[in-house]
Amino acid sequence: MTMTTLHIKNMVCDRCKKVIRDEVQSLGVEVIDLELGKLVINADQVDIQKIGDVIRRNGFELIEDEEIALIEKIKLFLLSMINRLPMQRKEKLSVLLSKEMNKDYSSLSKLFSRNEHITLEKFFLKLKLEKAKELIQENKYSFSEIADLLDYANSNHLAKQFKEATGMSMTEYKKSSYWGRKPLDKII
Repeated sequence: MTMTTLHIKNMVCDRCKKVIRDEVQSLGVEVIDLELGKLVINADQVDIQKIGDVIRRNGFELIEDEEIALIEKIKLFLLSMINRLPMQRKEKLSVLLSKEMNKDYSSLSKLFSRNEHITLEKFFLKLKLEKAKELIQENKYSFSEIADLLDYANSNHLAKQFKEATGMSMTEYKKSSYWGRKPLDKII
């Protein structure tokens, strides 16, 4: 058996993995391993064109460029940070990314900015604010608790960034009938 690894863009959750697994298996292709952003299949049965078509039809993309694959890996790492609450980072984002990607942060940052037209820090902030919207909408936590969960120094810092990004306070957002949330794979 020969294995082929495919890198897939826009996978952000377990439902994405289920869709990919179900669709690829429906083509009669054996899935060896599947994680966010990566699919390993039995290459003896493969028709990459058909797999690519199925993947695109479901809102994903095959990644063939190594730089784009690295950017996707960065995004998935940042998403995993946002989804593990409380975040409680003990190191700066730059240090965490350098360690995780085993690359110099400066080169990661330049690559990301060049391809995504946004800095890593601004992208991470957008993710945090979308997560804040989700937590406000759930109505389980106070604004201070949300700030703590998202590793803000205090709730005022979160409140200021939230207002700058959304044009409304967190209280106004909570009372609003329009949530205006974006799917995390559509942040940029």
